[in-house]
Amino acid sequence: FLGALDIIESFLSRETPSQREMWRRKILELRENASSIRRQGEYYHRMANSNLRAQMEREELLTRRRRRKQGGLGDAESAMQDLAEESTSLATSQNMVGELLMSGQAQLNSLIDQRRRMRGVKRVVLNIGNTIGLSNSTMRMIEKRDENDLYLVFSGMIVTCVVIYVVWLR
Repeated sequence: FLGALDIIESFLSRETPSQREMWRRKILELRENASSIRRQGEYYHRMANSNLRAQMEREELLTRRRRRKQGGLGDAESAMQDLAEESTSLATSQNMVGELLMSGQAQLNSLIDQRRRMRGVKRVVLNIGNTIGLSNSTMRMIEKRDENDLYLVFSGMIVTCVVIYVVWLR
C-alpha cells in the first residue's frame, strides 16, 4: 500500500499548485492511517500470541504437576528440576516485561510526535484565523476552551488512576 502511495506522490508534479497541496495532505493522511492500522495489527498479533503463550504455559504446568504425581523422582532431583523450571519461567517473564516496556516506549514516542505535529497545526490555525480576520476575543475564547479541555483530561486521568487503585486494593 505504501508503494502505491509513493507512485501517487510521484504524479503530484503534474497537478496544479493548489491541488498539489491538497493531494499531499490526503497522501499524508493515508500514510498515517496505514501506519495506525499496521500498529493495531501488530498489537492484535502480540495480544493473540500472549494469550496463546499463557495457555501453553498453563497446560505445561498442569502436565508437569501430573507427571510429578505419577513419577517417583527423588527429593533432590525434584528440587533441582523445580529450580531449573523456575529459572526458565523467570527468563520468559523478563522477556515479556522487556517487550512491554518497548511497547510503552513506542507509544510514548508516538504521542510526542503527535504533540509536535499538533503544535504546528495550532500555529497554522492561528495564522489562518488572523488572516481571515478573527478577533482577538474569539481567539482568547478558543484558547480558554483548550485550557478547560486540558483540565478535563487531567481530572479524568486522576479519576481513572484512583479507580484503578481502589480496584487493585480489593
